[in-house]
Amino acid sequence: MGRQSLSSLAILLPLLTATANAASDVPRPRGVGPDFAKYYKDAAGFACISKPEIKLDISRLNDDYCDCPDGSDEPGTSACASISPLSPAQPSPYESSTHSLPGFYCKNKGHIPSYIPFTALNDGICDYELCCDGSDEYEHVGGVKCEDRCAKIGKEWKKQDEERQKSLGNANRKRKELVSEAERLRKEVEDRISTIKTQIEGQEIKVVALEKTLAEVEKQEKGKVVRGAGKGGKVGVLSGLAKGRIGELTENIHRVKGERDTARSRIEELEEILRRFKEEYNPNFNDEGVKRAVKAWEDYAAQERPGPDDARDRDLEEILKPDSESAIKWEDFEGEEESEDGVLYKFEEYLPENVKNWLDGKLRALRVVLIENGILVDSNSDTPETKVVSDARSQLDTARSELDNSRNELKNHEEDATKEYGPDNVFRALKGVCVEQDSGEYTYEHCFLDKTTQKSKKGGGHTGMGNFVRIEKVTVDDDLPADGKGLGSGERYALKYENGQHCWNGPNRSTQVILACAEKDEIWKIVEEEKCVYRMEMGTPAVCGIKEGKHSTAPVHNEL
Repeated sequence: MGRQSLSSLAILLPLLTATANAASDVPRPRGVGPDFAKYYKDAAGFACISKPEIKLDISRLNDDYCDCPDGSDEPGTSACASISPLSPAQPSPYESSTHSLPGFYCKNKGHIPSYIPFTALNDGICDYELCCDGSDEYEHVGGVKCEDRCAKIGKEWKKQDEERQKSLGNANRKRKELVSEAERLRKEVEDRISTIKTQIEGQEIKVVALEKTLAEVEKQEKGKVVRGAGKGGKVGVLSGLAKGRIGELTENIHRVKGERDTARSRIEELEEILRRFKEEYNPNFNDEGVKRAVKAWEDYAAQERPGPDDARDRDLEEILKPDSESAIKWEDFEGEEESEDGVLYKFEEYLPENVKNWLDGKLRALRVVLIENGILVDSNSDTPETKVVSDARSQLDTARSELDNSRNELKNHEEDATKEYGPDNVFRALKGVCVEQDSGEYTYEHCFLDKTTQKSKKGGGHTGMGNFVRIEKVTVDDDLPADGKGLGSGERYALKYENGQHCWNGPNRSTQVILACAEKDEIWKIVEEEKCVYRMEMGTPAVCGIKEGKHSTAPVHNEL
């Protein structure tokens, strides 16, 4: 055999082997997917998938009779539909049986293969959403013939998928921008914390120095001439305090006297009741309690007690009258006293007019100098301190206020630095960003990490639906619309808002905002799940690219 013949044989041998293997492979029974083909390779018999000890003849596959407890012998009929996890719950002939197959496998050539519930097989309905090749209606029940639409549906789906992928790419880019912005904001907070700490150290030193300065100034200024606050000098101030105190005492005496008179009148009334009780009760009535009460009254009445002192009461009334002879004449103590700086002008009365005018100007200038240097206090001022002391105290108060403000700002920034802002701190970049959505007679507004609001289009006030409290995760299981504006299924991030406006005859309003990936921030859906408990579904690029479960790619079959 020549070299050329050997080369040809080497080429043909793999092809012949592959052809022989293909000829020996048993074709998959109707309804079996590639993942389960290994259980149906034996051309002579079949073993139930979950109960391999149960052996069946190959002829009993898809014979429209359920032989296996897991339904694996009927992958292409609805005979075992009652135990399908995709089918409605029905009475099962087997105890604790579950279907080993996810459903009837539709190849959907030209589109995406999928499984359809066994209850949807040959039901006279073309389920193109799940089985676009029409293979689920192979018996043509009622004359129904489902054409193969996979090429058309696949082409449309591919077009939509390209748009979704493009939108997803844009959303991922926007999320990267949000993460970068969040990182910049976080760095700003950290830098500000460092700056404030340094600032506080300097302010604390400044406050200590000003406290020391004030103490020294107060000590130095004690010997200088100052004017007391209020009219009439020290006697006037003292008389004002005494007048106020005596007024309070007089008012309290009036009150106590009134309470005494009320109590005295009540005692007299009770004594009269007991007196009549003693006179009118029947001594022949054998009631020990009544007898003891009468005896106690007799003992009480036999005691001697001083009566009201009318003369003392008249004297007290006279003393309490503001115009009585014994009343203090406060006006005698409230006259104006001459101010300390008045001595500078008193001797002007003895000088000639021209000298008086010249001296008056000089004295006024001297008075201004004395006030500015803290020797005299401005007579128009209410403070008893000199200007030097007032200035020192004002500087200290200002420094203390600035220190308190810095400490409060530091506390707020430190709390913000440790606050939860979601994955990669991405929600920090969205904090305070508001999104609105019209829905019937209301407009709903969601402000990230702040609040949710319901605004009436007919006027009136807004209704608070909750204030932000936390970020949480929830599990959802929803159908994903064709436009992709939905939650799908899996784990999602959610923002919880509580303690909103109180609901009449109900709780305070609260909102759970569940987030899914989208190219832009937009509210998709608002539902009132319970009385004043709302669920808001929203799209945002902030949660794109996060492992949050798979989206549902196929709607559930619905015969209605």
